[in-house]
Amino acid sequence: MHLQIETFTVRKRFALTISRGTTAQSTNLWVKLEHEGIEGWGEASPFSTGSRPQTTEILLAALQEVAPLLEKFTPFDRQKIEQVLAEVKLPSAARAGIDMAMHDWLGQKAGLPLWKMWGLDRSRIVPTSVTIGINSPSGARERVRDWFGKDPAGIKYRAVKVKLGNTAGIEADKAMLIAVLDEAPANLKISVDANGGWSLKDAAEMCHWLEKYKINYVEQPLSLLADMEDFSELYGQSPLPIFADESCFNSSDIPKLAHCVHGINIKMMKSGGLTEAMRMIHTAKACNLQVMFGCYSDSAIANTAAAQLSPLADYLDLDSHLNLLDDPFTGAIVENGCLLPNGRSGLGVRRVEIGE
Repeated sequence: MHLQIETFTVRKRFALTISRGTTAQSTNLWVKLEHEGIEGWGEASPFSTGSRPQTTEILLAALQEVAPLLEKFTPFDRQKIEQVLAEVKLPSAARAGIDMAMHDWLGQKAGLPLWKMWGLDRSRIVPTSVTIGINSPSGARERVRDWFGKDPAGIKYRAVKVKLGNTAGIEADKAMLIAVLDEAPANLKISVDANGGWSLKDAAEMCHWLEKYKINYVEQPLSLLADMEDFSELYGQSPLPIFADESCFNSSDIPKLAHCVHGINIKMMKSGGLTEAMRMIHTAKACNLQVMFGCYSDSAIANTAAAQLSPLADYLDLDSHLNLLDDPFTGAIVENGCLLPNGRSGLGVRRVEIGE
């Protein structure tokens, strides 16, 4: 099989600010795998959790180096290929691009969408949240109107994730959240994500404060560097469910978190693709944890790949491509607030035609 890698740059409609900084655009990698006249597609997106950056340059170099090693294999050799990628210590986002492309190829070869190959039920897919980044109260109100009050297509989103962890402190977080709640439509499901921006003391205070606003869950309240004792203490104090994101990359991270969180956030770029994402789902369920899917600055390729597994998720946050001005791809579609994989074979992703 032959790998080809191309870069493409996407720009956000609204720059996204989290506790670690602001992102306005991203240069991602389009991974194309050709074998027997069929071309499977995947995506590798740069990201950083603060301590383990995977830049575009790192990912591109890694993919170009490993491509010749894979030419002797076929997309049916997933176990052998996984071993090779582990041996060369390929970054997780680069592995994700290859893994997605192999799955896309296999689905096209079988003539079936992946969700149907896995026997999954699309009617079980929950609504995806859309994201409000850290902002001033007035700026947060405007973002709520951007998502829920100015959509010419009439798409009705039913869930929102609010980014907290403002460097100005938790009083700024509270003021912003109140502004969002005042502006948001009724019956909206709301979660918050601190991206590790709180101390244990602030996290405990915020979890109790957030409870009265019926927040669904709190994601990554403590830093990636926080020890398990802090997570355990917060777990014992918090009246709200706690989800781990930056602290959970793959299935091996889950057992050590099982006693101190209520759920985990799976992202294609952290996990290394659909193969490991499936392992993470089964591991989390075996540990009695809930599962959510998230994203970075991913295009429709990666989010459509995640959508193939989304009938198995309790929560979804697959909105990054919905905030892009120039996504060159289209795949999963939004219906009644839910991101649904389509009926085309493989991932079901295609290039956006001029004029679309």
